[in-house]
Amino acid sequence: MNDKIGPQHLARKAILYVRQSSPHQVQHNEESRRMQYAMQEQLRQFGWTEIEVIDEDLGRSASGSVTRAGFERMIAEVCLGDVGAVAAREVSRFARNSREWQRLVEVCRMVDTLLIDQETVYHPRRSNDRLLLGLKGSLNEYELDLLRQRAWEARREKAKRGELVAQVPIGFLKTPDQRIEKDPDLRVQEAVRLVFQKCLELGSARQAFRWMIEHGLQMPTRRHVAGAWETRWRRPDYRHLYRLVTNPIYAGAYAYGRTGVIVEYHQGAVRRKMRRRKREDWLALMRDHHEGYVSWEDFERLQEMLKQNGTLYGSVGAAKRGAGLLNGLLRCRRCGRKLLISYTGRQHKTPRYVCVRGALDQGESRCLNFGGVVVDARIGSEVLRVVQPAAWEAALRAGSEIARQERECIAALERDLAAADYEAARAARQYHAADPENRLVAGELERRWDVALQRLAELRRRLVEQRGVVHDCQPPEPSQLAAVADDLRAVWQHPAADVRLKKRIIRTLVREIVVDVDRTGGEVVLVIHWQGGAHTEVRAPVRKRGQNNQHTPPDTVEAIRQLALVCTDQTIAGYLNRNGIRTGKVSRAAGRDGDFETEGDARSGCQNWR
Repeated sequence: MNDKIGPQHLARKAILYVRQSSPHQVQHNEESRRMQYAMQEQLRQFGWTEIEVIDEDLGRSASGSVTRAGFERMIAEVCLGDVGAVAAREVSRFARNSREWQRLVEVCRMVDTLLIDQETVYHPRRSNDRLLLGLKGSLNEYELDLLRQRAWEARREKAKRGELVAQVPIGFLKTPDQRIEKDPDLRVQEAVRLVFQKCLELGSARQAFRWMIEHGLQMPTRRHVAGAWETRWRRPDYRHLYRLVTNPIYAGAYAYGRTGVIVEYHQGAVRRKMRRRKREDWLALMRDHHEGYVSWEDFERLQEMLKQNGTLYGSVGAAKRGAGLLNGLLRCRRCGRKLLISYTGRQHKTPRYVCVRGALDQGESRCLNFGGVVVDARIGSEVLRVVQPAAWEAALRAGSEIARQERECIAALERDLAAADYEAARAARQYHAADPENRLVAGELERRWDVALQRLAELRRRLVEQRGVVHDCQPPEPSQLAAVADDLRAVWQHPAADVRLKKRIIRTLVREIVVDVDRTGGEVVLVIHWQGGAHTEVRAPVRKRGQNNQHTPPDTVEAIRQLALVCTDQTIAGYLNRNGIRTGKVSRAAGRDGDFETEGDARSGCQNWR
């Protein structure tokens, strides 16, 4: 028996602490775990009969970054004075950080508890043993830091060469020689390409997501099942779609170090948070590393588009349904801040641009504010003037684009139908191969077959409907497109025109508009900065309070003045309507749009008509 072990130690129980650092070690390093449990025999040879094994911390690191329930319970029992010795195969199993190691040594010294490993017995009350324990604790901590540093340096060098491939997203596969290849499943490839095409086409990841939901398309995902990765199809998820379109691997680039881990301590617990790094802080970025789904130029254009769609300072913002066409493009000439938009009127649909950011943030006075209807119309006219020469070509491209979009939707449904047909056939084979007498198995296989057949029938129905829509909505003839191109202004001003499309057209052509209000001249001065670098100054009249934006033509007002001398209101309204003369208002609560009505409606077309 060792001379450090006394009767007072043997009178109490001994604790054997068993730990491995990771779940991988628990699964694969079985011999190490057996050797740790074998320490019980050594404790019996020392004279202990009562031995407690604490193995609750299998798979947990001793670096101090995680809470170890087994270690805390061992410390608590030592503090109660019920433990004569704590043992481990190596003392590094107890702790690999100074805080927990010194805590264990100090507690054992106070209650006269021994520490035992495979080599010797340590008595914390003896100065030599305490010095040796302190050195071993420091060496254990240093060894862990050294191993981490070596592993990190090796990963960095491998990543700089583009050879470190830990995991690839959906659409790619990792080969045994650490290369990245496209998934051979054509359905997965076409689904990924379709996501990028719709984002570039619609100008927004959110709109691409809504388009896929509207057409009932599915997105592929990958799950780890039974030790292997398999592809699953599910309803589109916006977060999944956004991560897909912002990952440079789909542009054929190798990127490493895009995120970093920040360790925080909150209420005694360690929290790890992931933070995205700026591109200049990435560890590696190698273009043309493998075959991608989109070119690097289109990927960069898409990232800039998504950045401008955000709500951060300096972003234009995504094109939304609001009536204001210039939201996010106007900049105040006086203070340099972006103008905000508010909606007024009875139905809150009349835009008004205001510069109040200085008042909101710094308490400064408001710079300027003006109505947006006249300004939007003036900028719209200027945009139409610029795009009018290319209207014919744009009309032709729009017709072909409509046909291409319909073909994309039908092709996606056909791919889903082929996959559903395969799943139904496989479910049928599984059902027919089962033993009919085993109803528990046969019943479940029959249910799966029914679900697959229902899915197949639903896809066939949707495909027939989509083909019918394409057949009914034939693309316009070139002559019709030519008429639309010649009357581009009428198309732009039509009430049914999509305001989001008009906003996207303006943002494609205009980079920014610097605005000021000339109160003396009663005008809004706008300097348009086009995307190509040219500048244009336009002016729009300031709308006065109570002034209507749509006026009855002066000749109509003069006719009403003359007829009012000899005719009643009903006679005037009937005469004007029969001759096709309309009011300045676009719509009325009753009657045909713009028609004159009775009881003063005709006379209201002019002011002070008597």
